Amino acid sequence: MGALAAAFWGFVGGAALILGALGGLYLGVSRRALSLVMALGAGVLISSVAFELTAESYERGGFDAVAAGLLCGSLVFFAADLVVNRRGGRHRKSSRGRQSGGSAAAIAIGALMDGIPESAAIGISLLEGGGISLALVAAVFLSNVPEGLSSAAGMRRAGHSTRYVLGLWGGVAVASALAALLGNLFLAEASENVVAAIQSFAGGAILTMLASTMMPEAYEEGGESVGLATAAGFLLAFVLSRTG
Repeated sequence: MGALAAAFWGFVGGAALILGALGGLYLGVSRRALSLVMALGAGVLISSVAFELTAESYERGGFDAVAAGLLCGSLVFFAADLVVNRRGGRHRKSSRGRQSGGSAAAIAIGALMDGIPESAAIGISLLEGGGISLALVAAVFLSNVPEGLSSAAGMRRAGHSTRYVLGLWGGVAVASALAALLGNLFLAEASENVVAAIQSFAGGAILTMLASTMMPEAYEEGGESVGLATAAGFLLAFVLSRTG
């Protein structure tokens, strides 16, 4: 049951990308509004990494597990992102339509790469047999909606069809469910140190993703005001984590 629950909640988080994509395709949200919503989502995820992933990882495995996991997650995402960027996926989150010159495969791989660490973290949160961390699910959901909004709007401007955009994010939602399922199944019998390291690994990958793709795209359109939106997102997720 724990694995099925992990898959369900992983899909819920990934489905936010589809919801956001529909908004980006049909609502005509301005680029400035998109940037502020994206900054809000970034703040939510930063808070989630701090309080739902890193702090819990430290309690499970101590400083060595946190340090090893965070550094490895950051390095792996950095290397993978570098490859994807060079193959045409650099602007996969852009709302300006820059995806027109990018490889469709690179954009798809980049989208998967951005979403999988978040979903794996959801699956890990169910390992102890307790209830799901609603704060973590909410953080993933709230950050994925603006990502889907911005990317879908940009892909539409770049000339990609609605079928392509929704198919891409639908595939990421399914992959998110699978990542949460596997994260729960494969680590069910693992030691606390291993679970802590994997949890921190996901946190390091998420932080690096935020700094290298999500936040620069937000700042480019929203300017200095994205700092306020990011702080608001951080506060929102912190409140959820304390009251959830």
